[in-house]
Amino acid sequence: MTNKPIEQRLSRRDILKASAAIGMAIPTTRLLAQQETQSMNPTVWLDMDQTQLDDAYNQRIYAPNIDQLREQSAFNNELARARLEPPLKFAYGSGPTETLDVYRTGNDGGPINVFIHGGTWRYGVANEFAYLAEPLVNNGGTMVILDFSGVEEAEDGLTTLVRQVRDATAWTYQNAERFGADPEQLYVSGHSSGGHLAAAVLTTDWQGTYGLPPDMIKGGLCISGMYELEPVRLSWRNSYLNLTDEMIEVLSPQRHIDQVSAPLLVAYGTYETPEFQRQGRDFATAMEAAGKPIELLVGTGFNHFEIRDSLASDYGFLGRKILEQMGLLGS
Repeated sequence: MTNKPIEQRLSRRDILKASAAIGMAIPTTRLLAQQETQSMNPTVWLDMDQTQLDDAYNQRIYAPNIDQLREQSAFNNELARARLEPPLKFAYGSGPTETLDVYRTGNDGGPINVFIHGGTWRYGVANEFAYLAEPLVNNGGTMVILDFSGVEEAEDGLTTLVRQVRDATAWTYQNAERFGADPEQLYVSGHSSGGHLAAAVLTTDWQGTYGLPPDMIKGGLCISGMYELEPVRLSWRNSYLNLTDEMIEVLSPQRHIDQVSAPLLVAYGTYETPEFQRQGRDFATAMEAAGKPIELLVGTGFNHFEIRDSLASDYGFLGRKILEQMGLLGS
């Protein structure tokens, strides 16, 4: 019997076998840990667990400068309101929130853009967005900015909001001449939850529901919107939306692309949440697959609010695009 220490009695083959076993054990341990984590936090939508999905529908997580941007927008809005003529205000329905602000150009007969603001379907009023109208008005267009109910106060929730923005768009078409605009040059745009509502307007059966021409809208711009509501229902937002299967089917624009009759711009920024980027890409892909005219606009370096505010300049990323779409450049 040898008295050599144990480490001296191990052969090279023994050492290599032991090393191989340890090398296999480490990734196996990691894999088990990952599987345990996944079982504790199961995927809810695509490859995201509940926390990741909730974060992907929470702008504050991906736009850390949100409060600064809100201050800038409010400041720019005050400046624009001082320069613009006070808006004309009309009621498009009988409800207290069913009104709209009209920012007119000095020239009669110009095109109109109906703008639908965001705010998680809960917040925001038309007069907070005058600064987005200024470049359009200065180039010969009219912007109509809608007011509508907050989803938590609306009798039928999101169904009411979709009905309101459709009613307002129909009213604008039927009454455009009252404020010197051309109803045959009607465009629609919206941002965030307003991007969803704008897409709902663009997928409306105008002839069947309102008795209006199916092609009354000549173009649309959907900015950072949500077009398929199933993942929204799975996120924290459903705590106030209370979406049902029927609502998701009826109110998801991506499921009604057959109704689109106008060329559409779909935009998002590269600093948006992963879900808002995916929503834009998937909607544009579905439009293309259906043979609908679509242009996908990806703003490099913009977050959710910065890309909206690029509308506020003739030379902004989206400001330029909307003027081109409405045929206002050089007017």
